[in-house]
Amino acid sequence: MIDHKKPKILNINDIARSRLFNIQSVDLEFSNGVKRVYERMKPTNREAVLIIPIIGDELILIHEYAVGIEQYELGFPKGAIDAGESVFDAANRELKEEIGFGAGKLELLAKLTMAPSYFSSKMNIVIAHDLYPERLEGDEPEPLAQKRWPVSEMMSLLEHPDFNEARNVSALFFAQRYLQAKK
Repeated sequence: MIDHKKPKILNINDIARSRLFNIQSVDLEFSNGVKRVYERMKPTNREAVLIIPIIGDELILIHEYAVGIEQYELGFPKGAIDAGESVFDAANRELKEEIGFGAGKLELLAKLTMAPSYFSSKMNIVIAHDLYPERLEGDEPEPLAQKRWPVSEMMSLLEHPDFNEARNVSALFFAQRYLQAKK
């Protein structure tokens, strides 16, 4: 394995900004003298949470519009962790907003980087048990359709045409490993 020395950052410029995004140009010099210009989203400390809710012997998924691919995606509830909020507080809030349930038990399964070449965000994968009805008003522009899926058939989600997003696929594998270890 090659032991790389981190590139030296020569310059950082903000090159574009929108309501949601701040894009930077980063001039780098690698240890071998090669210089390159990369673009990235400006780093932040904000994280997000994706929750795998289990009620009885079923997973609860949602259909949510994904503007990047211009179609509805089947996946797990997710959202940003607000300032001052813990991972578990955010997970419970998102569950209440998106599926109308809170969780009596939440466990962190993993923390993933989503696209480290372009931004610094982290996604916390949480599994939720002991669900109870409780709804909070969320920020979704339309009601989210729910779909229940048997835990015993959870890996067949990989064949569902609307279950494509990498964060959801990763979460499914973490949930499978967690549930197998609990047997």
